Amino acid sequence: MDSAGIPAKKAAFGRDWTKGSTIRNLFSLSWPITVSATIYMVGGLVDMLWVGRLGSTAMAAVGTAGMALWMGLAAVMCLTVGARALIARFIGAEDMEGANHVARQALLVAGVYGLAIATLSAAFAGPILGLFGVDESVVAEGTVYLRICAASALPSSVWMVLEAAMQASGDVVRPMLMTISSKAVHMCIEPVLIFGWAFVPAMGIRGAAVTIAIAESVGMAAGLFIMLTGRTRLRLTLRGIAIDPKTMWRIIRIGIPALLMNVQGNFAGVMFMRLTAPFGTLAVAAQSLYMKIEQIALAPMMGFGMAAAVLVGQNLGARQPQRAERSGWLAVGLAEAIMVGLSLALIIFARQIVGLFDTEPGLTAIAVPFLRIAAAGYALTVAGNILQNCCNGAGDTLPPTLGTLFTTWAVQIPFALLLPNVGDLGVLGIRWAMVIGWGVSAAIFVVYFRLGRWKRKRV
Repeated sequence: MDSAGIPAKKAAFGRDWTKGSTIRNLFSLSWPITVSATIYMVGGLVDMLWVGRLGSTAMAAVGTAGMALWMGLAAVMCLTVGARALIARFIGAEDMEGANHVARQALLVAGVYGLAIATLSAAFAGPILGLFGVDESVVAEGTVYLRICAASALPSSVWMVLEAAMQASGDVVRPMLMTISSKAVHMCIEPVLIFGWAFVPAMGIRGAAVTIAIAESVGMAAGLFIMLTGRTRLRLTLRGIAIDPKTMWRIIRIGIPALLMNVQGNFAGVMFMRLTAPFGTLAVAAQSLYMKIEQIALAPMMGFGMAAAVLVGQNLGARQPQRAERSGWLAVGLAEAIMVGLSLALIIFARQIVGLFDTEPGLTAIAVPFLRIAAAGYALTVAGNILQNCCNGAGDTLPPTLGTLFTTWAVQIPFALLLPNVGDLGVLGIRWAMVIGWGVSAAIFVVYFRLGRWKRKRV
């Protein structure tokens, strides 16, 4: 029996990620995660591409409502971080039964929570969007979008846990296939539902919301099929399934700091949106567009971060802490090299990228410098993001949360209040405040990871 009372059972595995070349393991794990993240985020850009044809108000509404929904789903981060850390440890220790048990319990919690968020988002869509301080026209359209899109909360919650469980076990290819199937559906049906075709009536912004709900459901269905039929390392069985409060609490306890970090990040997002709103609807639309582009631009870093987290967790489970640390530093170096080149490309081609979505005069004038300022700071995000993922993979989630809280509320928010009033910076000062925060965050996580306290974390 393990320390949580879960029966230990040795099992034969496929590839052992705790052995062999660390660099090769990082690339093998990171490329499917990067592809998956890129394809998923492309779905968000496709939203902006089609919704942008409806005007800046619709674009701002989709961006704001999307942020509101993700605020509601913040607690799922608690489950994914806790499940990742525990499953990776069990896999490293070759305890398949323990890993499967954790996955089942995390999915039970995700299903109940997703249903609750769907209900609340649909019932209180208007008041929720009013918190962002955007124009009434944006709130009106965003309310319509959020009420429909709330149906995606349940499948999104379950999908995130399925993906986290598979990736933590070392299977990163099948989650990628889940994403491909979902986004293929997304890209095919969205323009039809928004603009109408043949017997399908034009639904406008409602069509974009229906698309999200359908696509997320497809992803969840694909993941459940993979897990239930044993097509991945983990096997989800319904026979004898029962609620295990002790394991659920173990998952949640590890993930609570990550939940706090995600919640504060979402509140910070609301704050940044409120600071941006006084500069007009075009500024809010530019902010929404920039956020979608950034999610794709940072996909390689995300891939290396999640790969490093898997290797850290599994190597700690196999009692190889030095190999775990080496995985983190190598991931930082490899991702940094890629992000520098990508940042230069974004700076050079920012106008052309924004031009793909620009349907109104004035949007380019704000969105292009937004993107260039952010790209100039992307290299600063690498160390902080990847080393934070490594700590989470080790189950050491409190220090990253404290570091992020300090960076956000003691650095970024104060500078975001100050810099718009410096010279002619205006709304661009908010973007520079973000870059300053990224630099401070990188310094904090480099120092903490070097101290090595995360190696001794018991989960």
